[in-house]
Amino acid sequence: MRVRKLIVGAAVAAAAVLSACSSPQPVDLTAGQQVVPVTSGATSATSTPTSSSAPTSSSAPASSQTPTTPKTTTPKPTTSKTTPKPTTPKPQPTQSAEAPCSTAAKACIKLSTNQSWLMDNGKVVYGPVPITHGRKGYATPPGSFRVQFKNKNHKSSIFNNAPMPWSVFFNGGIAFHQGSLREKSHGCIHLSPAAAQKFFGSLAVGDVVEVVR
Repeated sequence: MRVRKLIVGAAVAAAAVLSACSSPQPVDLTAGQQVVPVTSGATSATSTPTSSSAPTSSSAPASSQTPTTPKTTTPKPTTSKTTPKPTTPKPQPTQSAEAPCSTAAKACIKLSTNQSWLMDNGKVVYGPVPITHGRKGYATPPGSFRVQFKNKNHKSSIFNNAPMPWSVFFNGGIAFHQGSLREKSHGCIHLSPAAAQKFFGSLAVGDVVEVVR
């Protein structure tokens, strides 16, 4: 009888252990005998998972640095302090006291009197010498001109290669040159052989030649 009680007590203890493991199946201790597990009155404490504390926000990021726009400085206009030098007006040529042309002329021609001069600063250095000039239809125009070129043995390309020795051209095809002093020309100024050589040797390219009526 005592042994039976021990067996029953062991069964109860085993049932308590199984109840603690929460096994749903009964345990067969003896043949033909079932032991119903005794449920302990104490409820097993279910561990309530502690909610993880809300994630703490990391410290606020450092305020992003606003890119600074480089300051552009507009250069101030510099005013020149140099005072412009006064320009001295060039003296205008005046009328020569010795010939009917201005003081700027290096050669002077007067058509109405058929005369010509070589000059320097308004002073006559040679002349007057006799000339002939353009005939009707080939009149020599008045005006102020400059020597363009010279040719000692020039020949006319317009008038059948007519010789024009000691030519000094000052107005297109018009030139001083050696020629007849009895017949008028096709616009050129005829000079004696001596005068033609003198004009050729005295005048340079760029010199002023004035023709007056």
